[in-house]
Amino acid sequence: MLRTTEGIIHHPQITQIKYLRNLWILLNMPINIDDLRRFTVARNFPKPTTLGRALQQMGFVQADPIRAPARAQDLILRHRVTSYHAGDLERRYKSLDVEEDFFVNYGYVTRSLQALMHPRSKYPLPASQQRKAKLLLDFVRERGVVHPREVDEHFAHGRVTNYWGGSSNATTHLLDGMHYRGMLRIVRREKGIRIYAAYTHQAIPRGAAERRARIDTLVDVLVRIYAPLHSSGLSYYVRRLRWAAPQWTKDLTAALARAKQRLAHARVGNVDWYWPANENAEGHATQDVVRILAPFDPVVHDRDRFELLWNWTYRFEAYTPVAKRKLGYYAMPLLWRDRVIGWANLSIKNNALDYSLGFIDGTSPNDRKFKHELEAELDRVREFLRLRT
Repeated sequence: MLRTTEGIIHHPQITQIKYLRNLWILLNMPINIDDLRRFTVARNFPKPTTLGRALQQMGFVQADPIRAPARAQDLILRHRVTSYHAGDLERRYKSLDVEEDFFVNYGYVTRSLQALMHPRSKYPLPASQQRKAKLLLDFVRERGVVHPREVDEHFAHGRVTNYWGGSSNATTHLLDGMHYRGMLRIVRREKGIRIYAAYTHQAIPRGAAERRARIDTLVDVLVRIYAPLHSSGLSYYVRRLRWAAPQWTKDLTAALARAKQRLAHARVGNVDWYWPANENAEGHATQDVVRILAPFDPVVHDRDRFELLWNWTYRFEAYTPVAKRKLGYYAMPLLWRDRVIGWANLSIKNNALDYSLGFIDGTSPNDRKFKHELEAELDRVREFLRLRT
């Protein structure tokens, strides 16, 4: 039996065949760069949740001391935590299931993730520091909790050359080294200064299967944070696990090969992309939202991927001489829907938000919706900083 609507002849069987054919075409269409861009935005900005849950979902949040207008960890978390305010992570640190430590960069890791990385037994302190470290550890155990100033007053270690070629307090340098090796933990911060206590991690797993399982879990965590990753980016992050678990550096090449076998994969153009096997890279909707992103946000962190997805080279210029800066001291990418369209520089002046914007094509979008959403994002920043709106 035929049915007609407005002169068009329909047949139930024909309609079903067309539907199935269109569905097959849709499901078998190759993933393109637009899909990956929408996927990147959608998976990085789920519905905001509590601070504790967000930290467990991410596993790691990179930290940075620059405050412009807030520290990187706070700027990252404000997009992912309901009613988050600058400094909440540091204020609530003692009640959260996290530790300060080094993963692929320095930051905050969940305790379950930290347990996978320790003990870093094959990365001892230099012989010249071992006796000092033993005396310092005994001192910390006797005191329970110590401020670096107490340690320096007791031992007067002097000064050393730091990683950047400048001069650092030798006490701070030694405490950092002991913390990295798991001899100490950070119990809290006082005005940004780390307060330490003694700590001992569980013994290292001896079996090859357990070691592989731990390394694979570390890889899965970094993929969950930074996916989708192009092939070079995946290799880069896996190599950085030599800092998370230096005792397993020689195992990372094999871990990378295993990861490429178990992760979801697609070739877009001439680039291989990878993401968690339980995630779908297609069909993600675009939201009418403006987001100002930290330079170390997972969306921005891989600069090569950033350029592949948005066809624009982002520059972090905090350490660039003023005369050579093109974007600004702490320029933050400006994300509109699923497109990075420019950058923002934010600061606080007279207890109010001061900002300037730059746009890749030279002009702001002539779109009433964009202007409305930009004001909404700036208001969210003001609330995050507890400034007047």
